[in-house]
Amino acid sequence: MLPEVPPATLRLAIDREALAANWRALDQLSGQAKAGAALKADAYGVGVDVAAPVLRAAGCADFFVAHWQEVAALLRHVPPASVAVLHGPVTAEEAAFARSSGVRPVINSLAQAHRWLAGGGGLCDLMVDTGINRLGLALSDLSDPAIAALDIDVLHSHLASAEEDVPANAVQRDRWNAARRMVRHRRASLANSAGIMLGPDYHGDLTRPGLSLYGGVPCAALEPHIRQVVTPEAALIQVREIAAGEGVGYNATFVAPRAMRAGVVSLGYADGYLRAWSGKGVLRAVGRALPVLGRVSMDMTVIDLTGADDLGEGDWLQVDYHLPTAAAVSGLSQYELLTLLGRRFQR
Repeated sequence: MLPEVPPATLRLAIDREALAANWRALDQLSGQAKAGAALKADAYGVGVDVAAPVLRAAGCADFFVAHWQEVAALLRHVPPASVAVLHGPVTAEEAAFARSSGVRPVINSLAQAHRWLAGGGGLCDLMVDTGINRLGLALSDLSDPAIAALDIDVLHSHLASAEEDVPANAVQRDRWNAARRMVRHRRASLANSAGIMLGPDYHGDLTRPGLSLYGGVPCAALEPHIRQVVTPEAALIQVREIAAGEGVGYNATFVAPRAMRAGVVSLGYADGYLRAWSGKGVLRAVGRALPVLGRVSMDMTVIDLTGADDLGEGDWLQVDYHLPTAAAVSGLSQYELLTLLGRRFQR
């Protein structure tokens, strides 16, 4: 029998109060509508077991995931009737699972509508494509008798460019409103995080924030309202002295200009800290900046410990990961920065 596994050398510091505060802010910004929460992709990398209880305690009553395989983890924390699965019942097995579990499938096509009705129907959501050309029915499909036979809770659509001031937003809003007039439903939903800031005409009855719950700022108007939630932390696993002229890491993309003290941290691209951070990233200890040296590798990153002689093996460092700033530095989207954080982080 194995002894108890030692603690991880990677962890995510998660500010639960910031997460709750972000939902409350987004709910307030939603005006007469109520804010739900997207918890797909393991709550955008934060962890469903962390995020779901916090959001439910804050007052959230509607939760969205993408895959059927994400349902079980979420149902440990919220009632089935509060959960909708965005990808819908592509197979008869998925339709049967929805019915037996009590979660709502989001119907995205006439084929899914027929599949849902063939199994007995029941409460569902409906996604209408208004211009993003991903999932959802065309407006021309809404007159089909199968749609009239559905018992629809939420009529959804999804904005393609909510973070931008473009005419396409109004076009999608108008198509969504047309769909609302064509289909019987209890509630309607269009706005994601950025869409909330487009104003009341985009709110309907329910908004679906995702990224901004977890600290992302997709548009400038949200910046004053959103707090950072996630800070990755990594342990220092070796300290070494590097002579002037020696290279660091694969292909020696960094060459020491002088004798240096360097550290190896337990963090790499297998953890979602991608090679985009090579020579750009910064870790911190008590506010001191410790730049990344050379290429990020799969499990390790080397940092400059100049002026940090007090740091040694086993010490913890924070990764600069304020999402808007990190996106600008790395070239990755804020969504990628969150959802790529790997399983080796203790949450």
